Amino acid sequence: MKVQGKIIGAMFCLMLCAGGNTIAQREQKDYLSSLEADKIRDAETTNDRVKLFLTFADDRLKKFQYELEHPSGTRHIDMLNSLLNAYGGCVDDAADLIQLGIEKQENIRAAIDLMASQSKAFLAVLEKLSAAGGPDLEAYKSNLDDAIEGTRDAMNDARKAGKKVAPPPIRRKN
Repeated sequence: MKVQGKIIGAMFCLMLCAGGNTIAQREQKDYLSSLEADKIRDAETTNDRVKLFLTFADDRLKKFQYELEHPSGTRHIDMLNSLLNAYGGCVDDAADLIQLGIEKQENIRAAIDLMASQSKAFLAVLEKLSAAGGPDLEAYKSNLDDAIEGTRDAMNDARKAGKKVAPPPIRRKN
């Protein structure tokens, strides 16, 4: 009887340890540095988190453009694909945070407006890159198409979210 209790207790401890480790792994995205992940965790509001994710997405897109203009000798294609995937992850996470903010009925109007304006700018750059072509386009075309689609989805979600969120309060003069 006591042996069974010890075995069950040990299994329970192992499950708790494995579960806690899984949560810790999910908190840091693979496309964010540890400093960026800390900034996201430390942000106080959803508006701040969305702004950070969009800043990181902009950074990835600029790095992608730089890599296209100045190809590195080794693993150039891998770098381009990872930057596009990281950009897409940042935009998707920002869009997910907006949806979460709506569900929680937070005041996320600033985040929605930022997403709408930034996604238009991002989409223009991505479509320009897609139309421009280039020698390595076929190697990253799939990820570029995914990034364009994700940006369009985020822009449409922001437009819909703008309609769902209550308008800002109107100040009335007495």
